Amino acid sequence: MSGPVRSVLLLCWRDTAHPQGGGSETYLQRIGALLAASGVDVTLRTARYRGAARREVVDGVRVSRGGGHYTVYIWAGLAMVAARVGLGPLRHVRPDVVIDSQNGLPFLARLAFGRRVILLVHHCHREQWPVAGPILSRFGWFVESWLSPRLHRRNQYVTVSLPSARDLTDLGVDSARVAVVRNGLDEAPPETLAAPRSPNPRVVVLSRLVPHKRIEDALDAVAALRGRVPELHLDIVGGGWWLDRLVQHAAVLGISDAVTFWGHVDDAAKHAVVQRSWVHVLPSRKEGWGLAVVEAAQHGVPTIGYRESGGLTDSVIDGVTGILVDDHRDLIDALEQLLADRVLREELGAKAVARSREFSWQQSAAAMRTVCESVHGGRRVSGVL
Repeated sequence: MSGPVRSVLLLCWRDTAHPQGGGSETYLQRIGALLAASGVDVTLRTARYRGAARREVVDGVRVSRGGGHYTVYIWAGLAMVAARVGLGPLRHVRPDVVIDSQNGLPFLARLAFGRRVILLVHHCHREQWPVAGPILSRFGWFVESWLSPRLHRRNQYVTVSLPSARDLTDLGVDSARVAVVRNGLDEAPPETLAAPRSPNPRVVVLSRLVPHKRIEDALDAVAALRGRVPELHLDIVGGGWWLDRLVQHAAVLGISDAVTFWGHVDDAAKHAVVQRSWVHVLPSRKEGWGLAVVEAAQHGVPTIGYRESGGLTDSVIDGVTGILVDDHRDLIDALEQLLADRVLREELGAKAVARSREFSWQQSAAAMRTVCESVHGGRRVSGVL
């Protein structure tokens, strides 16, 4: 019988301080920090970026950085192989379990650590790969949809929602090896929860600014409704390499004065913006879960999003904590309805607050530890933990 898990290696292409870091990075590091606080030795291997240290300790997690956007996989692979013979930046890491975050591409830790590897998949990237160009997109989808499921056919999988679990089984992954560990939630600063709503209609988007998030749909909706909803304003909180395109799109629509691009802000500023808002719009093409949904829910702000995104069918209870729609026309109609109907908006918001209380990072970390202990003991787990 194996002993308790004493050491965990986390692999992720970015960390939360990375300029393009988002919900998937938050998930891994919040859980990693709580595992570290419980006495587990936790190391995160990730990419290096301008101004980042090669090595540091963040919230009890030892962070080792190397490589860039794509070379992070190469350098991490070399570091893992070197560590097996006592060399390189990971030479002091002796993991009982390795969590390999597959954000489209896996780190192939399976080749170095065998069945000790847990493959963490937030969602499948079929809809996102085309942005990478015709050659890389075909290669990426081949790796994600064919190579990885076969390479990891004996490994444990973790994902964050039931729709993502179904996507994995559609790729041939055995459902008996897929566990669902849902996102937790950082509590909003109490002072932000006590602040008043804006007297004028404000819509908020919490998102990285990348093509598959389809922020243009929120801009188009504001442009369509501006003439019918006086003083309507859109707050976009988050940064990313698609920012200039979105600023240009707002200008073409003639709504630059009705949109504020906040960029990267700290948690207090983010929650202050959300608290003033009436509705949260998440028009993403694909979501594993939608951490922004429960962040907005804390403030009693209901979410409108697309049913086809997958994960939102888990994080949003349609007609109860928000509204799921099938196309852009429906999104505009739903937004107009919520902006006009205060009673409905507040009813959905109150139920969203109640739902948000079901989630915590402590619960997520405890569930992930259960998975780690099972893998360390040679067992596999499935279902929602």
